[in-house]
Amino acid sequence: MSASGVNACVVSVGNELLFGETVDTNSAWMGRALASRGITIVRRYTVADLAEEIRHAVREASGLADLVIVSGGLGPTSDDITRPSVAELVGAPLEVDEVLLQRLRERFEACGYGELPALNVSQAEVPRGARILHNPRGTAPGLAMRFSDTWLVLLPGVPRELRAIFGGELSEFLELEFGDRTLSVSHRTVHTTGVPESRLAELIEAAFARAPAISELAPDVSVAYLPDLRGVDLRLTTRGLQADAADAQLSHVLDRLEPVVEPWRFHATSGDIVESVSGALRSRRMRLATAESCTAGLIATRLTDLPRASEIFVGGVVAYENAVKQALLEVPEDMLVRHGAVSEAVAVQMATGVARSLAADVGVAVTGIAGPGGGTDEKPVGTVWLAVSGLGRPTSEHIRFVGDRQAVRERAAQAAFALLLRSLQPRP
Repeated sequence: MSASGVNACVVSVGNELLFGETVDTNSAWMGRALASRGITIVRRYTVADLAEEIRHAVREASGLADLVIVSGGLGPTSDDITRPSVAELVGAPLEVDEVLLQRLRERFEACGYGELPALNVSQAEVPRGARILHNPRGTAPGLAMRFSDTWLVLLPGVPRELRAIFGGELSEFLELEFGDRTLSVSHRTVHTTGVPESRLAELIEAAFARAPAISELAPDVSVAYLPDLRGVDLRLTTRGLQADAADAQLSHVLDRLEPVVEPWRFHATSGDIVESVSGALRSRRMRLATAESCTAGLIATRLTDLPRASEIFVGGVVAYENAVKQALLEVPEDMLVRHGAVSEAVAVQMATGVARSLAADVGVAVTGIAGPGGGTDEKPVGTVWLAVSGLGRPTSEHIRFVGDRQAVRERAAQAAFALLLRSLQPRP
C-alpha cells in the first residue's frame, strides 16, 4: 500500500489471453487512463478462467495496492466466473439486484431480442454491498466493493464496454474515493528517429552528468526510453509536484536534452513523423510523389492515412521489377546493369523519375533487400538506399537494417520520412 499517492494492480481474466488468441489491449489502455489520473499501476496479472487463480491474484494484488481492477469473466456463460469467485473471496453472497434485472430486460426488449434469456439473469447478481457501475454499451455492469483496505473493481472484458464504464461512472467513483490522494502527473515527450536506443541513452547520460548534474537540477524527473520500429520516444515524467515546480524541472531536462537529440528529433502532436513531413510540405506549398520497391507502398499508405493528404501527396509507384523502374521511373537499363537495383544511382533516379512522371515538386524513393533471401556478401539482407529529389541537389542515404522482413520494411519507410524531413527542413 502506498503512503502517498495511489497504487493500483490490474488482473486480466481469460484463457484466450494466456493462449494468445486475444491481445490484452485493456491493460495497456487502463495503464494510460490511470496514469493520467495520477494512479500508478505497480503490477499486472493475467490468469485463467479458474476460480482459485482469480482469487489468488486478487488476494495478492490487494496486499500491494489501494485499487485492484479485474477485467473479464463477467459474461453470462459457464466460463464467466469472476463475479462468484470474487464474491466468495470477500465473503459477500451474490444477490439479484431487481433494478439491474429490470434494466437488462428492457435492454433486450429495446434491441428486439425479446425475453431476457435465463443465462443473462446471472449478470444481475451482485455481491452484497457492492456498488453497481452502469454499462451503457452492454449487459455486464461494473462492480466496486471493499476488500480489507482495498477497493476492488470488476469490469467486463469487452474493450468498448470497459472503456465506456471507465469514462463514466468509474471515473466519478475514482475521483470520489481517491481524488485527494492522487499525485499530479506532468509529462513531456520527445520524438526521435534514426538513432539506436543504446546510442541515444549513452549520449543523454553523458549530457545529464555534466555539472550541474540533472539529478541536482531536476531530481523529480524520470526519463523513460520507448523504442519501436519507427524510432525512440523519450518520456519525461514528474509526479506529485505543483505545476510551476514540474514545469521548471522539466525545462531543465529539455534544455539539456535538445542539443543532444536535435539531429534525430521531430515534432509531431500525434508522435508520427508523417505529421511533421506533411507540415513541412504544406509550409513550402509542395506536393510529393513516392517510388517504392522493398517498402511496397508503405510510405504512400502512411501518407494517405492523414486527412487532406491530397493537398501534399500526388501519388506513388510501386516498382518491384526492373522493367517497371525503366518504364515508369526512367531508370536506364545500363544503370541497373552497372549498379544493380539496390544502389544509390538507382534510388536517385527513381526519386527524380517519379517526381517528373507525376508532376510533383518532390520525389522520394526506396530500394532495398527486405529478405529473408536475396542478399549477397556485397549487399546483405537489410541493405536499403533512400533518395529525395526536387529540393536542389538530390540527397541519398545508405542504411543496413537488422530484423525480419516486416521490420526492414517498416524501418526503411521511417528512414525515408526522416530523410524527407531533413531535406525539407535543413538544420543550421
